[in-house]
Amino acid sequence: MAGHSHSHSQPTASSKFRPRLTVVLVLTVLVLVAEVVGSALSGSLALLSDAGHMATDAGGLALALAATRLAARPPTEARTFGWARIEVLAALANGLLVLAVGVAVVTGGIGRLLRPVEVHPASMTAIAAAGLVVNVIGLLLLRRPSAQSLNVRGAYLEVLGDLLGSLAVLAAGAVIATTGWTRADAVASLVIGLLIAPRAYSLLREVVHVLLEGTPRNVDLAGVRRHIEEVPGVAAVHDLHAWTITSGAPALTAHVVVEPPVLEPEAYHQMLDSLRDCLQGHFDVPHSTFQLEPTGHTDPTTHP
Repeated sequence: MAGHSHSHSQPTASSKFRPRLTVVLVLTVLVLVAEVVGSALSGSLALLSDAGHMATDAGGLALALAATRLAARPPTEARTFGWARIEVLAALANGLLVLAVGVAVVTGGIGRLLRPVEVHPASMTAIAAAGLVVNVIGLLLLRRPSAQSLNVRGAYLEVLGDLLGSLAVLAAGAVIATTGWTRADAVASLVIGLLIAPRAYSLLREVVHVLLEGTPRNVDLAGVRRHIEEVPGVAAVHDLHAWTITSGAPALTAHVVVEPPVLEPEAYHQMLDSLRDCLQGHFDVPHSTFQLEPTGHTDPTTHP
C-alpha cells in the first residue's frame, strides 16, 4: 500500500537566516583580530583565551554557513533527502571544536595561575568592552533563528559564550587595575573555559539525539498514536517511527491497519488525507508516510 506523495526539496530551517550568519561571522572576525592584537599589547591570557574562543566561533559560523548552502542542494537518487543532514554534522563539528577550546583554555589558565605575569589592564579592558558590544549585536541577530535551527543554535551558543567571556575579561581588568592582583587574569581565563563546557555538552547531546534518530522533542509519539487510532476506519497502528532529518524537518512513518471498506479507491485517498491533516494540524509533522494494511494482514517484520 502506498503512502502520500511529497518532496524533500524544501529549504531547511537555517537557510533563510544565512544573511544574519554572515553578518555575525564578519563581526566575530573583526573582534578576533582586535583581541589577538590586544593580548599582545596587554599580556592578558584571558584576552587571548577569549580570542581562541572567538577563532573557533568564526570557524563554526563559517561551517554553519557552508552547511546551509550544501543543505539547499536538491535530492538525488543517491541522496534521497539531499544534503539536509549536513547541518547536523556541522553542529557536531561545532560542538567538538568548542569542547577542544574549552580544555585548552582551562589548561592555559591553570598554568598562568601558577606562574602569573605582568598584565596591562587598560588595553585588555578596552578590547573586551568592544567585544561585548559586538557579541550583544550577534545575540540579537541570532536569538530568534536559534529556536528554529540546530545549526544556528550552535552559532548562537558560541556567541553567548563569547559575551560571557568578554564580561569575565572586563571583570579581570577591573580587579587588576584596582588591586594589582594579576592572577585575576588567569581566573578569568578559567571562568571562560568552564563556561564553554556546558554549551558544548548541550549542543553535542542534541546532535547525538538527532543522529540516533530519536523522536523529535516537540513530537508526542503516544499522542500521535492516539490521534491516528481515532481517525474513522483505523483499527490499529504499528511500526510508528518519528525522527528529525534536519532542524525544522521532522519525519514520520507508520503502518496503519484499516477496515476493509477503506481500501476502496475513493475511501483510500480520503484516509490518507485524514491521516496527513491529523498530523499537520496537531503535531506539525509536514513529512509523513503511511502504509495502509487491511485487518488480518500479518507481516513478520513489523514491530509495535
